[in-house]
Amino acid sequence: MAAGKWFQLSLVEQMANIGSEVSRAHKWQGKDENIFWGAVERALELFDLTFTDHRWKDRLQEIGRVKEVFCDAVMGGKEYQSSLKDLDRYFFSYAFCARIDK
Repeated sequence: MAAGKWFQLSLVEQMANIGSEVSRAHKWQGKDENIFWGAVERALELFDLTFTDHRWKDRLQEIGRVKEVFCDAVMGGKEYQSSLKDLDRYFFSYAFCARIDK
């Protein structure tokens, strides 16, 4: 996706794809470390791609904050009391909207 397709997606679609990795990380947290950390790494890569999409220059603070909360959740939620379960629910709305738009 980094080759250009990512930048053809809407913000809702990009966030839904990030949410897919967040959901995968949530599912495998405490069960399979390799799958868990793979999903975390992919989510962070997708956050970074979204952050570099110039169309969202007015949304950078929001995107950066969600990434920060995601990192907090991965590391135990000490800063914001965040959890992957909560973030999975947050990103579900993006997945729902992305499906409606299709």
